[in-house]
Amino acid sequence: MARVSVSQMLSALVDIGRTYLDRPAAHGIDAIVDECHDLVSAHGEASGTALASRIVEGYLNLDDDERFQVLLRLHAAFSPDKDALTAAARAYADAPDDARYWTLADAIEAPRQELFRRLNMAPGGTTAIVGMRELILSRLRDHPEIKSFERDLKHLLSSWFNRGFLQFERIDWRTPAVVLEKLIAYEAVHEIQGWDDLRRRVADDRRCFGFFHPALPDEPLIFVEVALTQGLAGQIQILIETAPDDQKDEEPDTAIFYSISNCQAGLAGISFGNFLIKQVADAVQSEFADIKQFATLSPIPGFRAWLDDVLVRDTPAFLSEDDLDLLQRSDWRNSELIRQLLKTTLMRLCARYLIEEKSRSRPLDPVARFHLGNGASVERLNWSGDLSEKGIDQSAGIMVSYLYGSDQIVSNHEAYVRDGIIAASSAVAKLAKDTD
Repeated sequence: MARVSVSQMLSALVDIGRTYLDRPAAHGIDAIVDECHDLVSAHGEASGTALASRIVEGYLNLDDDERFQVLLRLHAAFSPDKDALTAAARAYADAPDDARYWTLADAIEAPRQELFRRLNMAPGGTTAIVGMRELILSRLRDHPEIKSFERDLKHLLSSWFNRGFLQFERIDWRTPAVVLEKLIAYEAVHEIQGWDDLRRRVADDRRCFGFFHPALPDEPLIFVEVALTQGLAGQIQILIETAPDDQKDEEPDTAIFYSISNCQAGLAGISFGNFLIKQVADAVQSEFADIKQFATLSPIPGFRAWLDDVLVRDTPAFLSEDDLDLLQRSDWRNSELIRQLLKTTLMRLCARYLIEEKSRSRPLDPVARFHLGNGASVERLNWSGDLSEKGIDQSAGIMVSYLYGSDQIVSNHEAYVRDGIIAASSAVAKLAKDTD
């Protein structure tokens, strides 16, 4: 018996449900808001699905400014009833029994959560709702009043994109082109320069894996690119540009995670990467028995901005006058000669940035927070690791290797979470201490 997809079933429901809708489709912001009110009233499954589909289609036909106006209107119309919430809270405080608890819980949940659960029944509804949160996040700075709306969407999406619903897949040259095109578009760490470059990224000495969701079958949520090497890699250009050596006799002993890209801006703050790395390690280990070491070749996106701030705010005492003179030159980052003169100083400062500079007991660098939180350790700094324009601008070309040692992952993670302790090799720790 042929399998019927959920999207096919929902599309069939929409076709049936249209005959039960009691008014023709209208267009514009007011009409969409009115139909949202209608959607949360009594509706059968078919008519409700058809109406949700009409709302989603109407919303997607608007431009971004009009869409945001719809979301502002929905925020105002579908927020919690403050009077009901206050009364329920006082009643529960007076007598905290189960009945009052559920009354309070119902009052706390904003009606918009039920609205979005119903909109999610429309074909393409999940994609539209992820896009709504992306739009809200992009306007949040100018409209802080909708933060609660964004939090409600994040709460729903965190449940819908729970790890248990995600599908782990290897991506290779046989993967459908519609997905491969998304890899080119979404690669956020090291840009993929067209199809030839992509083919290199999925060659025999490379692996690429991603998480997918049944509601977005052709949309990777996150993907990781892996290089199979002998020992730690120290330069990204060589790693991604060198053609595979078919004559090489040595089997790889190291898997290098060199790019992890989150693909859906509307799912920001909903973590998949820690699960993906663990599953990728298991998949690679099962395929290559000789792989004994898992590590990264990672960017350090915040280093140069931190350094610029330090030089203005609090110049490190160990910097010599010559170092200061060079660092205060406007062209030092674009001069290979000057960077070489500053190599020892920059490596020390980078180690200090990764290990000692913190905010709320966590590293300043976002990539460091991710890997250290997953139980990795700072293994090695790589001078001239990324000589691209982006690499020079972010970190003076320095990259970092985080090591995922199977025997230390749990203890590293626990020490980091409980006490903010950062695991690091003796070499990197010494570099950091040289700045004291």
